[in-house]
Amino acid sequence: MEILMKIKGLVVDPISKMPIVVLEDPLSDQILPIWIGVFEANAIALSLEGIPTPRPMTHDLIKNFLDQLNITVEKIVVNDVRDNTFYANIHCRQNDIPYLIDSRPSDAIALALRVNVPIYVDEEVIKKAHGLKYEESLENSEKLKQWLESLNPEDLGKYKM
Repeated sequence: MEILMKIKGLVVDPISKMPIVVLEDPLSDQILPIWIGVFEANAIALSLEGIPTPRPMTHDLIKNFLDQLNITVEKIVVNDVRDNTFYANIHCRQNDIPYLIDSRPSDAIALALRVNVPIYVDEEVIKKAHGLKYEESLENSEKLKQWLESLNPEDLGKYKM
């Protein structure tokens, strides 16, 4: 079963200093943190803030290709987590032919924001993610989980939704 998620915000992991996109199920307040790269975080932040760029960024370029080829994006789904790595699919359609494109979740989310489609997470991914063993540098995962769950909207900076 796929669960519709919203972007709660972007934060920086206080230990690893890596960006985290925090997805939230608005019906249950359950969160799913996904560590992402700095460039992908920037692409997501620019889109969340509605900040135009003078030239197309990578995800804008992909959107332009899709538009020119009459390919519609229907949704993105974070569909798996293996060895602490999340996976996503971009669900597209062209002339009634469905296509499934493998993607990193950060790229799929950045594209979803640009084409205004829903972000889903497979229920099994959420279950697996609760048992994830985060990197040793993150101390213990329970402490990190408590920190993420205790975040207030103001902790999420200007990227809250």
